[in-house]
Amino acid sequence: MSIDINLPEPIRISLAGPADFVALLKPRVMSLVVFTALVGMVAAPQNLHPVLSFLALIAIAVGAGASGAFNMWYDADIDALMSRTKNRPIPSGAVTPGETLVFGAILSGFSVLTLGFVANWLSAGLLAFTIFFYAVIYTMWLKRSTPQNIVIGGAAGAFPPMIGYAAMSGTVTLESCVLFLIIFIWTPPHFWALALVKSADYAAAAIPMMPNVKGHDRTRLEILLYTVVLAPVGTLPWMLGFAGVTYGVVSIFGGVAMLALSWRVFTIRTGPAVNKTAMQLFGGSIVYLFVLFAVLLLEHVVPAVAGLAGWIA
Repeated sequence: MSIDINLPEPIRISLAGPADFVALLKPRVMSLVVFTALVGMVAAPQNLHPVLSFLALIAIAVGAGASGAFNMWYDADIDALMSRTKNRPIPSGAVTPGETLVFGAILSGFSVLTLGFVANWLSAGLLAFTIFFYAVIYTMWLKRSTPQNIVIGGAAGAFPPMIGYAAMSGTVTLESCVLFLIIFIWTPPHFWALALVKSADYAAAAIPMMPNVKGHDRTRLEILLYTVVLAPVGTLPWMLGFAGVTYGVVSIFGGVAMLALSWRVFTIRTGPAVNKTAMQLFGGSIVYLFVLFAVLLLEHVVPAVAGLAGWIA
């Protein structure tokens, strides 16, 4: 006679190190969030105390990291199927899904409450909505259900300058909405350029990215059309008077460069240059957005520093 004894599953002791938890934050995405949020902060007419401003920026960064953790928690199954993501902390076994979920929840609560206390509750509410939008609306719903996932989901990545502006001013204005709009329209051609190259990865994970659903030629057309809209939208800060001539010149030439890269992607459809042109657009779009926001940052910071230096002298 045998007796079956059902023993409990052994408790897994996490072997994750600090680097694994940092990876959950998507640091490259976080760096873009911090940078664009900072531009929104310096573009605002009001100012917080420097220490409070720094704490507000940290809170926004932590909120972005929380969004990344939630994304990796929910997408662990498809991350394991794609070469680009299979070495992330959960698929690699470094961190468990449960640990990631708790980590993201703690960071979310900390970031929203901190921003509310050091800045204002409007910016904290926007941060909370951004985390919800990225984790639930984009990751859990749009990403696996529609080829428009990047278009609508791109709003999550466009909110940081608006949050930064609201943290400083307590308001949402036309200026912050324009900064939002630039990133929102920039997102589809940026990510679809990568999707053209990684379409096999997305197909393996059954993610309905535009190239897999509508085809590569339709995606190329969509990229070109969005870039045609992006080029003039990128000049709006100058056209509306909250950026200077330097920004205006840079935004015009940057828009022309983006159009040229998109046109090459649209016209070159065969041969070894196909992936090369797509990756050139992907990389070039990062440079375009960085330079636009860097110039806007400098146009606001340099006069302030010069004025302070003159006052000290």
